[in-house]
Amino acid sequence: MNKKDINIDGFRHILYQHRSLSNDQMQQKSEDFYDWMNQRRSIREFSDKNVPKSVIENIIKTASTAPSGAHKQPWTFCAISNKDLKHQIRLAAEAEEKETYENRMGERWKNDLAPIATDMYKPFLEIAPWLIIACKRPYEYKDDGSKVNNYYVNESVGLACGMLITAIHNAGLVTLTHTPSPMKFLTRLLKRPENERAFLLLPVGYPKQPVFVPDLKRKDLNEVAVFYE
Repeated sequence: MNKKDINIDGFRHILYQHRSLSNDQMQQKSEDFYDWMNQRRSIREFSDKNVPKSVIENIIKTASTAPSGAHKQPWTFCAISNKDLKHQIRLAAEAEEKETYENRMGERWKNDLAPIATDMYKPFLEIAPWLIIACKRPYEYKDDGSKVNNYYVNESVGLACGMLITAIHNAGLVTLTHTPSPMKFLTRLLKRPENERAFLLLPVGYPKQPVFVPDLKRKDLNEVAVFYE
């Protein structure tokens, strides 16, 4: 009988319970999951229909299963449903977006964005029932107040955000990756500590009905993957 845990260098390790699948099962599950994820789209028009807080909690817990450097989990997910705070975030985000569209963004960038039909106005920041702001934590504070750096922070938080987006889609909801730059206003409005910096803003909810999305084509497999056999 296998032991359920062992000691390695003074640290407890538990038995990993792996569920094996047949080749046919793997093929079917991988195809089904791809078909489901391929339906995901970035949505800019939201319904104000309520989403239970418990669903948002489960989505964030799923994101927090992501791997991270030395298992430091260098992230904080701020979930906002307060209407006044969402309004303040919209005003601040649109101020940055106006500056970007009018002074920071070159013509090539604007041309690349034209098929997506986006602009400086972000009403979804108020309409969507939830905003989730992913914050990265470059360092932590020790008990004595000194700083200790986290490892692979951007990579770790990026992985967690990918899993967050997948969990949102899996729950039957929609989102949009919004990155107003710079995002210091989010740290200020949310009154986050100095060791947290906004990384990504995601409105979460149901799509407005009807809603239309750009007819974009994803790259073929041979454009995104190379196999060495």
